[in-house]
Amino acid sequence: MALEVEQIRSLEMSELNLITKLADWYSQQCNGEWEHRSGIDIGTLDNPGWILKVNLRETPLEAVKFEPISATKGESDWIDCQKRDGQFVGAGDPSKLALILEHFLRFAGKL
Repeated sequence: MALEVEQIRSLEMSELNLITKLADWYSQQCNGEWEHRSGIDIGTLDNPGWILKVNLRETPLEAVKFEPISATKGESDWIDCQKRDGQFVGAGDPSKLALILEHFLRFAGKL
């Protein structure tokens, strides 16, 4: 039983760490102007799933190539991350939010 509790705590800390690293990346982009016209959106999809959109314009990542990631193992097991129109766009099934964040943070050099 104690092992399960420790695993849960570890998972919660790692997911919290992802949010902290995303917040750090966002803060580093804020320059008094960028944050007024750019930002990060995390939302839900009706199929169901998660979507992460990060505006990369006027950031160091704007010119960095991102190799698209796409994997589908069924209607309830999928992920798709790509860079398009100056944005990182990651989407996935309801269990993939942390993985989407990980892919963005690796791209951003934060993991």
